[in-house]
Amino acid sequence: MAALRVKHQPLPLGAAERPQGGARVSRRGGLGAARRFLARNPLALVGGVILLFWIAISLGAPLLTPRGPLAQDVVHRLQEPSLAHPFGTDALGRDILSRVIYGGRISLPVGFLAVAIALVIGGSVGATAGFGPRWLDGLLMRLTEMVMGFPPIVLAMAIAAALGPGLVHTMIALVAVSWPRYARVLRGLVLSVRQQEYVLAARALGASEPRVLLRSVLPNCLGPAVVMASLDLGNAILAFSGLSFLGLGSPPPAPEWGAMVAAGTQNFDQWWVGAFPGLAILTLVMAFNFIGDGLRDALDPRLRRSL
Repeated sequence: MAALRVKHQPLPLGAAERPQGGARVSRRGGLGAARRFLARNPLALVGGVILLFWIAISLGAPLLTPRGPLAQDVVHRLQEPSLAHPFGTDALGRDILSRVIYGGRISLPVGFLAVAIALVIGGSVGATAGFGPRWLDGLLMRLTEMVMGFPPIVLAMAIAAALGPGLVHTMIALVAVSWPRYARVLRGLVLSVRQQEYVLAARALGASEPRVLLRSVLPNCLGPAVVMASLDLGNAILAFSGLSFLGLGSPPPAPEWGAMVAAGTQNFDQWWVGAFPGLAILTLVMAFNFIGDGLRDALDPRLRRSL
């Protein structure tokens, strides 16, 4: 038989260099989905703007504040809001605006770190319980339920009081009462995902149990965990402010919002002493709640609307 000859058609000039447009389409689709999401969730956009505002002014506190947060001026103590002191002054003549702005440097890192550490600890416990043997699952869940049997705020107060006032001690108390919630949620998610076909296929291909957990199970459990963490950020800042209000947070004279609200209770006639720190707590907690609700709509398939 005669050899068949295949005639190759030359490619048009520049065809090899011509972009296929897949990445461009993907970027356009992602930006379009983000715009539609923000249009359908305006509160999430509002929460993001408020959060970015607090992060920006906290980072730029030395440039934005009229004076240091600890500078005292007893001659001008308890002055009402004015051009010189937009938020007024406290009982020691300290500028409340400066102290509120610097307070963001304490509350924001504490909230993020406490939630992140609780998520890591609780997620590790929950994933181990849901993916491990039954006896280990029972042991870890009994430990989790024992911690959850105490009222969270009472347990946090007891731990903070036992360790003594201090920023690190308050964070330990917040993490101690927060991790069981993440453990229970992650355990339930792992139990539901571990029976999926792609997990069984990974096992059939010879993947080790840790690899199956890390590569096939946990990535499909992160969505609800992220939503829960975003909603818990506001609760962490609120709990931290509550402990500081009781004198179990940062020791004086640290510009902490909860301690400033507590100082305002000593001066009811001077409403500005406690009102502005309380508004700072309110706006930041609302921002995290708005962002958490938006993330839940975006990541939870039962609640997600078509984008």
